[in-house]
Amino acid sequence: MQKKQQTLAEPIVFKGQGLHSGKTVNMTLKPAPPNFGIKFKRVDLPGTPLISSHFNRVIDTSLATVIGENGCIVSTIEHLMAALSGMSVDNVVAELDDYEVPIMDGSAAVFTEAIKSTGTIEQDAPRLYFVISSPIELKRDDKAVSVYPGPKRMISCTIKFDHPAIQEQTYTLELTSGSFAREIGPARTFGFYQELAYLKHYGLGKGGSLDNAIVIDHNGIMNKNGLRFSDEFVRHKILDAIGDFSLLGMPILGHIALYKSGHNFNHEFLKEFFRQKKAWKTSPVDSAGNSVSPHETKG
Repeated sequence: MQKKQQTLAEPIVFKGQGLHSGKTVNMTLKPAPPNFGIKFKRVDLPGTPLISSHFNRVIDTSLATVIGENGCIVSTIEHLMAALSGMSVDNVVAELDDYEVPIMDGSAAVFTEAIKSTGTIEQDAPRLYFVISSPIELKRDDKAVSVYPGPKRMISCTIKFDHPAIQEQTYTLELTSGSFAREIGPARTFGFYQELAYLKHYGLGKGGSLDNAIVIDHNGIMNKNGLRFSDEFVRHKILDAIGDFSLLGMPILGHIALYKSGHNFNHEFLKEFFRQKKAWKTSPVDSAGNSVSPHETKG
């Protein structure tokens, strides 16, 4: 269990298309000091404004996770946030010259491999966790998100789609940097051909293609090389959830369980999580994952 905060060993540069804008975006991830968190800087705008990647900055979850502040937005942050969280990187400033994080190959693999290659630096500050002491559950219609006490960082997810290529899939993971890089990071976003056609008709999804998404029609998988995992769909839902939950600002020590959830319902759960402050405390941990020297959060 990671006891200290981490940042990148050196800057990392990416260039790619925005999924919805179709614009070419340059993004540089730079090391940041302890307790800085993950923040996005719009270097294309006057004053190069900063936006914190916190759930209370989320302004839209309909097609992607969008954060905004004082009229400045950054869109489609979920895959990058998942990569940073999954690789246990706590402090980074992400500089962009447009409003949308590049989609790359539709997964977090490009980000994850670059972080592995560049390396991280341990910082002189404890890493704090949300240590779960009692369950928190949010259920609505046929969706559910819950967290339960536990000594490890666990996440499980079940999805159900009325399509023979997906159907019902369940996956459970003990979340470490290694397991994220191997089992979750390469899982790509997915969608149905008719939905992509609909988005493009209304000027969205301009950067979407078979190069950065799994596309499904009535015959099955349209991608020539098929899937990276037989259950790539549920793995990607876990990737999305890791990105969504990273907007709490600290990792959860406990078991996250999701049932047919997506960005919007995950975001609703984050608000419920902060309403139930008696169900958790913030604390550093020792190497065995036990909380030490706990101190109460002020919310």
